[in-house]
Amino acid sequence: MFRALLLSQDDDGTLSHSITELDDADLPDRPVMVDVDYSTLNYKDGLAIVNGAPIVRTWPMVPGIDLAGTVASSDDPAWSTGDGVIVNGWDVGESYWGGMATKAAMDGGWLTPLPDAYTSHQAMALGTAGYTAMLCVLALEEHDIAPDSGPVVVTGAAGGVGSVAVAVLAKLGYEVIASSGRIETEGDYLRELGASELIHRDELSGPARPLGKTRFAGGIDTVGSHTLANIVSQTQPHGCVAACGLAQGMDFPSSVAPFILRAVTLAGVNCVYEPAERRAQAWNRLAQDLDTAKLDAMTDTIGLSDVPAAAAQILAGEIRGRVVIDVNR
Repeated sequence: MFRALLLSQDDDGTLSHSITELDDADLPDRPVMVDVDYSTLNYKDGLAIVNGAPIVRTWPMVPGIDLAGTVASSDDPAWSTGDGVIVNGWDVGESYWGGMATKAAMDGGWLTPLPDAYTSHQAMALGTAGYTAMLCVLALEEHDIAPDSGPVVVTGAAGGVGSVAVAVLAKLGYEVIASSGRIETEGDYLRELGASELIHRDELSGPARPLGKTRFAGGIDTVGSHTLANIVSQTQPHGCVAACGLAQGMDFPSSVAPFILRAVTLAGVNCVYEPAERRAQAWNRLAQDLDTAKLDAMTDTIGLSDVPAAAAQILAGEIRGRVVIDVNR
């Protein structure tokens, strides 16, 4: 038997969730069995738990797009009993049962080795949010945005992706402008992570001009819509903006002007289907470029029964940093 947060949907579309005991036989038939230590709460998890569709594609569902734990048994020769592993993406927690349970059945190709630098708790303090933030930093570097290029803006800076991005960029020597709707309450937190300037999200959330006054060498955007359009319009020639979120909306009300008149690059970041080599690169860079003291400062830990309330909070923009889920608590 194992314990899980189970999401269900009635015929009339009513969504419900419960902490329940399931039999091992209920698990999907996949080659690697993992004893889960921790999961984590991401914005997408909040959508799944509170709203269900369109995030959840099959019912019932164990949510959780992240997990960290130990291989309990494996029919995949790439993995052995006792291996420490992490899982991010691959539609886990959406189409396939995810990490908010004490056991999980996974395909071997979905697993990433747990870096030696991290405990399973620290890996989930990072989770998809931290891994995505690092992919965004890599995108900026690969488009020649260096610390001496100029300031880099991070939107949704007090959230999971934003917090990690601010901390990593600051350690690498970038001048970081942190944009948040919670400057009054989270300003000290963002400065402690390394932000050198704070701006309220309202400065970027309205309709954008086709070309604005140049302000940023680059950006990491978790918001989308008008916010992304404003950043792109204010990015200097040959700058780059890494886009990874849609908290404000999926639309992009912009113009081609920044791309053809300033040669700005808009780099899309999709963390779900990245190949193993890219995943390992991102996780290894996190181990190198993020102070664990700052990681600890941005992390809270909750039990499985606390998840539904926290899911509503993350959708309301009330969660600071990262939330780790102790599935055994």
